[in-house]
Amino acid sequence: MSTIPSPTPLLDAFYERRAELKRYFAARVGDADADDLVQETYIKIAAITDDRDIRSPGAYIYRVGNNVMLDRLRKQRATAARENEWRRITGTLSSSGEDVFDAVPADEVLISRDNLRRLLAALEELPENVQNTFRRHKFDGLSHSEVAAEFGVSRSLVEKHMMFALKHLIRRLER
Repeated sequence: MSTIPSPTPLLDAFYERRAELKRYFAARVGDADADDLVQETYIKIAAITDDRDIRSPGAYIYRVGNNVMLDRLRKQRATAARENEWRRITGTLSSSGEDVFDAVPADEVLISRDNLRRLLAALEELPENVQNTFRRHKFDGLSHSEVAAEFGVSRSLVEKHMMFALKHLIRRLER
């Protein structure tokens, strides 16, 4: 259960200057944050139980408001610096306001390594000429014609080797 603070000269001064304070904040940080800053200033002012020593309530309110605004700006800068450092360390790219991680997730790396290991083991089971044809085409990026010219065989034979290798690898990797 919340209690409403008893009226004090400081709170009265705040209520009188609330709209003016909002304009003051809006001119410095924009309308979106101005209401929050006014509210935070109110919370600080309302928490003061003895305002007898405050000689100029208006000036005091603006001092409290400035401190609230500066604290918020410091926090925002610290947060931005921390996020930028995080992006730099983790290789995160920011695209249209969304973070995109440049690194491949560790579980995907492990799965890919295992799949490659299984593929290479299955490839080793094939005859050497089929292995070489497959490696030159799939790993080195040569066309069927280039592989045929390199090995001195017909393009048709390269295509047959590729079909044989692919069927074998699919069978072995589906297990």
